[in-house]
Amino acid sequence: MTTQETFDFDPPASAGGPQDDRPSLTLGDYAQQAYLEYALSVVKGRALPLFSDGQKPVQRRILYAMQRMGLSYTGANGAKPVKSARVVGDVLGRFHPHGDQAAYDALVRMAQNFSQRYPLIDGQGNFGSRDGDGAAAMRYTEARLAPIASLLLNEIDEGTVDFQSNYDGSTEEPRQLAARLPFVLLNGASGIAVGMATEIPSHNLREVAAAAVALLKDENLSDEALFELLPGPDYPGGGQLISAAEDIRAAYRGGRGSLKLRARWKIEELARGQWQLVVTELPHGVSSQRVLEDIEEITNPKVKTGKKALSAEQIQLKGVVLAVLDGVRDESSKDAPVRLVFEPKSRSIEQQDLINTLLAHTSLETSSPLNLTMVGADGRPTQKNLREILREWLDFRLDTVTRRTRHRLERVLDRIHVLEGRQLVLLNIDEVIRIIRESDEPKPALIERFALSERQADDILDIRLRQLARLEAIKIEQELSALREDAAKLQDILGSPATLRRTVVKEIEADAKQFGDERRTLIQEDKRAVVEVRVVDEPVTVVVSLKGWVRALKGHEIDPAALSFKSGDALYGVFPCRSVDPLVVLGSNGRAYSVPVASLPGGRGDGQPITALIDLERSTQAAHYLAAAANQRIVLAGTGGFGLIAEVGDLVGRNKAGKGFLSLEGEERPLPPALIPNAPGALHLACLSLQGRLLSFALDELKHQPKGGRGLTLMDLEPKDALLSVAAYAQQLLVQGSGRAGKPKEELLKGAALAAYAAKRARKGKPVEGLLKVLRLL
Repeated sequence: MTTQETFDFDPPASAGGPQDDRPSLTLGDYAQQAYLEYALSVVKGRALPLFSDGQKPVQRRILYAMQRMGLSYTGANGAKPVKSARVVGDVLGRFHPHGDQAAYDALVRMAQNFSQRYPLIDGQGNFGSRDGDGAAAMRYTEARLAPIASLLLNEIDEGTVDFQSNYDGSTEEPRQLAARLPFVLLNGASGIAVGMATEIPSHNLREVAAAAVALLKDENLSDEALFELLPGPDYPGGGQLISAAEDIRAAYRGGRGSLKLRARWKIEELARGQWQLVVTELPHGVSSQRVLEDIEEITNPKVKTGKKALSAEQIQLKGVVLAVLDGVRDESSKDAPVRLVFEPKSRSIEQQDLINTLLAHTSLETSSPLNLTMVGADGRPTQKNLREILREWLDFRLDTVTRRTRHRLERVLDRIHVLEGRQLVLLNIDEVIRIIRESDEPKPALIERFALSERQADDILDIRLRQLARLEAIKIEQELSALREDAAKLQDILGSPATLRRTVVKEIEADAKQFGDERRTLIQEDKRAVVEVRVVDEPVTVVVSLKGWVRALKGHEIDPAALSFKSGDALYGVFPCRSVDPLVVLGSNGRAYSVPVASLPGGRGDGQPITALIDLERSTQAAHYLAAAANQRIVLAGTGGFGLIAEVGDLVGRNKAGKGFLSLEGEERPLPPALIPNAPGALHLACLSLQGRLLSFALDELKHQPKGGRGLTLMDLEPKDALLSVAAYAQQLLVQGSGRAGKPKEELLKGAALAAYAAKRARKGKPVEGLLKVLRLL
């Protein structure tokens, strides 16, 4: 089937009938349309919350179904919880024709106090734990609405929201809930849609309410004032937010970012000077089980797939952790949801050393994404900033209160209308009774005699005799007086935008006072924990073989001729350096990799392949090596004739995958790095081409490029020529090559002989005299 085949959308015509007028669509267009419809269904119908009530459709349906079932929590006399299976069954049967497990999982999440900052469901039974334990089956657990759910549901029957037909048209469900607070910020949301995702953290109710009130009072409220009121997320499990205030604000301004989180702990003093570290709060999304698994993976490492032995990093990390940690145990319980006890190796261990080691190498310190994507007021999924979320919700709340007020005013006016009819009847009770007794059609007669409306006439005819007493007239007068006052207030709200805003502000402040609580997550800026491995600064010699086996031998008195290698391998080079220096590997694609010299294997063996220490990209190989001090200046160049100056430290990176440094094009390859000597006087750079041309120019014509790049043109090369070697020198230069009959030959250039090749950068240079073939510069 090709993309040009078509589908008919109308039923096939009867045999023999016309076939040419049926609408059709190519397969490609049909697939595109079908996938877009599916994507939109996932985005709006499953994965993303609505800005107004902060709920996804399944959550909204669960809450609405529970309210219809009479499961509202109203204190001691509230509804008793019912089996979760009964709730799920009602949700599936009326509103959500999907899998029962998906609906139950959503119900469970809304009842977990470690998943939601303000749980909307009061669960009875086993609803899981933050360690990943699942909830009991729905036939065992029970549920009812939590008190705070009233902020979403109480006004739903007061004309505040629109309703739509359910999936089979048998009943109706709300399009959104009448949220009295922005629950999209209070409880946050997490979801993956098609082509987009959301990760909204939870926030403190009092802070969100204060920010909403401030923004409602002053539309031009500055960002600084807004962020003072709402400084950052407030996670259910507490913990500490260590991101800088400006980083948090930048994430709120753009709607996307990453927040750094850290556990909270205390030091417990024990007998005889002993002590232990006790973690009481974990970062959001981290469980005690995960931390224990991190410790186990470090202290009892496994050989990685495709490797024959533990890597140097694994061995080193194991030693670092075991040097400060003696044991760990989980003492979490019902009374202490999180209690992880870490025992130091000895009481003499510095407390900060143990803390930093655990933070740096376990999930006690982690990052949490922030992605404020939701379905907005226009019905489109959009990534919003904090101000836009609050502004849109306030507009929604103002509209909701307006609709609620209009609905209440209609009911009050209707009641006043009815009572005014009753009041008129009580003043003429005898005549009303006579008309009812004597008239065949009392309703029209009453309407004509007393100028009543049909609504009033129906009420009079339905009235009970005991309501005709004199005392009833007093009650009617009192009720009318109260209703007219209510009507005046409601009309004032509808007629005055300022009164409407004041009403919303009072309601937000009242809800914040009733349901608000203290912040759980501490916001205190701090740097990411880094453990510095203490390395003895001593002289070492790095030995590298042609096949990439590396090792570090103590001292500088190493005889290269005495070194042994594996069969078929030979010496690439020896690099006298210090143990605190890095070994830099230059890949064939110009990518730079680095390994600390201190982490290289020593001893009498053959060492370790460099591929076990770095992650080379596919179809590339290690081209050149250099071990030197981080401040050692070098010249990096490619066969294409371009080069730059850098320091060894510029090539050092934190990742095993290295970093792009020397830009190469086409078939170009990197040349061995050239050390720049620390010699007095002017320094020059010599460039030797494959065709035997030599060019020398002042080194200061090049520039230092710490971030790498392509560099500047070193030598003007012919189309079939290539740069062969570069060398930085102060007074003399050695050119290695061959003479007649291919005999190795060297030419030492200095003084006037060397000056003959001097010119400006990017010139062609001159042929080297005395050599038929050139190899390299020294």
